Amino acid sequence: MKRRTVLSLEQALSLPYATLRFAQLGWRVIRIESTPGGGLPGDPNRYIGSRVADDDRRSYFVAPNVGKEAIALNLKDPRGQEVLKRLIRALDVDVFCCNTVPSRYRQLGIAPATLMAVKPDLIWAGISAMGPQVPEAPGYDPVIQAMAGYMEVTGDPDGPPMLTGIPVIDLKAGDEVYANVMLALLERQETGRGREIHVSMLQAAASWLITVLPLIDFGCQPGEITRAGNEHRKFIPTNVYPTKDGHVYLAIGSDVQWQRLTAIPKFACVANQVRATNEGRHRERAAIHRDMAAVTSQYSSEEILADLRAATIPATRILDIRQVRELPQLIDKLTRTVMPDGKPVHMQPMAVDVAGARTELPFPPKYGADTRRVLAEAGYGAEEVDALAGAGVIA
Repeated sequence: MKRRTVLSLEQALSLPYATLRFAQLGWRVIRIESTPGGGLPGDPNRYIGSRVADDDRRSYFVAPNVGKEAIALNLKDPRGQEVLKRLIRALDVDVFCCNTVPSRYRQLGIAPATLMAVKPDLIWAGISAMGPQVPEAPGYDPVIQAMAGYMEVTGDPDGPPMLTGIPVIDLKAGDEVYANVMLALLERQETGRGREIHVSMLQAAASWLITVLPLIDFGCQPGEITRAGNEHRKFIPTNVYPTKDGHVYLAIGSDVQWQRLTAIPKFACVANQVRATNEGRHRERAAIHRDMAAVTSQYSSEEILADLRAATIPATRILDIRQVRELPQLIDKLTRTVMPDGKPVHMQPMAVDVAGARTELPFPPKYGADTRRVLAEAGYGAEEVDALAGAGVIA
């Protein structure tokens, strides 16, 4: 099978996360960064976090960019745009990606029509805040979280709107690039043609409002589509409860599970006739949470969890990230890289096990590290490369 090649004009997180998924499959991913301008060169994320390797490969940059190559190209210069076209042809590029504001596509020579004219079966995929219809809008995860209602439904009901602890919209947008490129490759096998893909971060985020947005037309109560803290808005009791030595989270998802819960001697006192159905439990939800906490606070977390396990009720301690990393279900699935000094780095697992995937990937390249080699591969001679470098077209 042909090894796929991806050229990606990428920065920040959303698109680097998408192309990381391609790198994990063993595809060749060449990230394009701008030539030096007024500030620090290249992707600003290179300079975010602690210095773990050197100045342009800091902690926040590493995990999304392992397994890639890096070139620096000035796409504001027509000569740089010609280099890009030559790379697409010479390297037989399958996918071009970018997460630049759409208003700059034409200026940088990366508009879908421009690049697909070079190679008609090219798959072109872009991430932006709201798609080409709003070409100037910058796409920042926290801003889109606020705009898409995520902050309104996250946090304590008596507290302020709150961000999620993970940049979920960046990651959702990246997953949409991954999924739609796969669909486009499947279609290309049948048609021989490429495809233009536009991922709007706002639209992608709104697609996840499946549990709240449709309720508006059902005449829902305001509390059904706003913050609920650690509770589930529909299934009761689902919440965090205190124990003698910490907290547990348990989730009752059906009346049968409620029956199993209240059959445990410790929890028998929580049951009554009204609470036998989830609808009835809705009417007494505040009292149920108080009654549950009164029970759980008398016992250790392990005592409570042992009873819940025996009754096959979903429950867990609340783990921190260090504990998550050590879970036996995950520890053998973590991806890895090795720092320049030989120190191993454990990273997040792949989302799904894929036979033959790369779980150990090379450390991210320094800014522009592969420019000369990649251009030579595209047929540029040493003197041509020197001339391009001297003119500031490459770095």
